[in-house]
Amino acid sequence: MKTILNTDKAPAAIGPYSQGINTGNLMFLSGQLPICPAEGKIVATDIEGQTKQSLENVKSILESAGCTMDNVVKTTVLLSDIANFGKMNEVYKGFFSEGNYPARSAFQAAALPQGALVEIEVIALKAE
Repeated sequence: MKTILNTDKAPAAIGPYSQGINTGNLMFLSGQLPICPAEGKIVATDIEGQTKQSLENVKSILESAGCTMDNVVKTTVLLSDIANFGKMNEVYKGFFSEGNYPARSAFQAAALPQGALVEIEVIALKAE
């Protein structure tokens, strides 16, 4: 069984996809751009602000399913410039409990939607 995850506390999908899918014990969240839900657009212009907004969007979707960032088991981070990795990482680590960091991959992408500097997708485990 799958359930669509949807919250107005994160930006609406900008294409034919869902914010996330709950399969019972696994949740797959679509890549979250740093779109401010209240503004409907990217507001932050630096990698730190965009990373924070992307992760706030992830957090909101997880909360809509009764989970926290501690439920995240895997992340994929896409960066428009891998030189931003260190600055992204400083913000990223603040969203997870020390010692409970998820597995992660990070890549430079040729371009991200809406000119974003970062996009973050996650897989989370939900105890039934």
